[in-house]
Amino acid sequence: MAEAFDVTIIGTGPGGYVCAIRAAQLGLKVAVVEKRASHGGTCLNVGCIPSKALLHATELYAESKHAFAKMGIVAQTSIDFPKMMGFKQEAIDGNTKGIDFLFKKNKVTVFRGEGKIVSPGKVMVGEQVIETKNIVIATGSDVARLKGIEIDEQQIVSSTGALELKKVPDTMAVIGAGVIGLELGSVYARLGTKVMVIEYLDRILPGMDAEVAKAFQRILQKQGFSFKLSSKVMAAKKAKGKVSLSVEPAAGGTAETIEADVVLVAVGRVPYTEGLGLAEAGVTLDPKGRIEVDHHYATNVAGIHAIGDVIKGPMLAHKAEDEGIAMAEILAGQAGHVNYGVIPGVVYTSPEVAAVGPTEEDLKAAGVDYKVGKFLFLANGRAKANQTTDGFVKVLADARTDRVLGCHIVGPMAGELIHEVAVLMEFGGSAEDLARTCHAHPTLSEAVKEAALSVASRAIHA
Repeated sequence: MAEAFDVTIIGTGPGGYVCAIRAAQLGLKVAVVEKRASHGGTCLNVGCIPSKALLHATELYAESKHAFAKMGIVAQTSIDFPKMMGFKQEAIDGNTKGIDFLFKKNKVTVFRGEGKIVSPGKVMVGEQVIETKNIVIATGSDVARLKGIEIDEQQIVSSTGALELKKVPDTMAVIGAGVIGLELGSVYARLGTKVMVIEYLDRILPGMDAEVAKAFQRILQKQGFSFKLSSKVMAAKKAKGKVSLSVEPAAGGTAETIEADVVLVAVGRVPYTEGLGLAEAGVTLDPKGRIEVDHHYATNVAGIHAIGDVIKGPMLAHKAEDEGIAMAEILAGQAGHVNYGVIPGVVYTSPEVAAVGPTEEDLKAAGVDYKVGKFLFLANGRAKANQTTDGFVKVLADARTDRVLGCHIVGPMAGELIHEVAVLMEFGGSAEDLARTCHAHPTLSEAVKEAALSVASRAIHA
């Protein structure tokens, strides 16, 4: 008789591998199915980790070019692009091999190949059928494509191709002013590429705080970015080593041609459910192609569950990880839970942008009476000393109870600073609680404290 498992997880990205490890910790017999040669999904292989490696390397390079001299450091730096790409690969390998180790440590059985649900309790991988009490779909997402624009990963690239370019292009057109486009655009802008961002909406970073987005756009323009907002790309044509884009106003009108060496298509991501046998199994999808689940991540078919990018919610690795843990705990008979009101989001540019909780626009739309506390990094001692004074911290608090509802930061180390507010919000803390918590001096985190003080109009250094 075939070996039977308590749970089989299809996909070993952040949601899947974390779910597997936690389930094994809880005493369940666990199998995973992975079609890639390495674990970690999009995030570790062609997403979060390689992009952050390049962002880190190019940020140091940009600092050497533009900030060292002001600090009295005399240096001559240049780029060895192939070696930089090798550095990126080391980051990928270190992380993916770490998952191999964790699977062995936790006695997780790995099946290589594409998994297909034959029926509840059965997953086929090649010619082999896995018997399992529960199935968890954690197959993540794929690049969203634009009609009429064919991605060849050479001249017209997705985020995957942008991480594998053979040389630094002179010009790059980025279609989409979201997180991925701005991060990868930043990588190449620091290396000397002239970057233009084309966005259908009239602003960058859709969904993030409008004031933060406006300030961030000005910062990026100072860094050499150019923006073409309220515009739509109608067609792309390759000729003589260049790509010509036909671009029209979003509201309609006369088209213009924009030419670039490389075009990055960064218009979002879509759930990846291809080849899983969902239709045959009777699993329900919503109109956006996401798998419909209840509050326990169960589909309409008994024994089949889903987490991560294939279900509703922000397509973030850490959201998938928390769902993976909650899923494992639910399968083990515990009370797994994810607080979707406290999931931070970060743009890993320089400076960074970070957010947790609703924006001002969200609160206004919901009719919530709130107060705003804002503090500029220009008035922060550590930021002044480090010459990183662009940006601000904004704290949003309930006008009646003072409970912190959200926080939005553009500035140095924003992705780290946001977490003290996330912890505060998790425990229902107030702006007063944050304001009265002693913060070490001199630190960037004092800007968060000052923003909390500002909610009650009592910031000290403003």
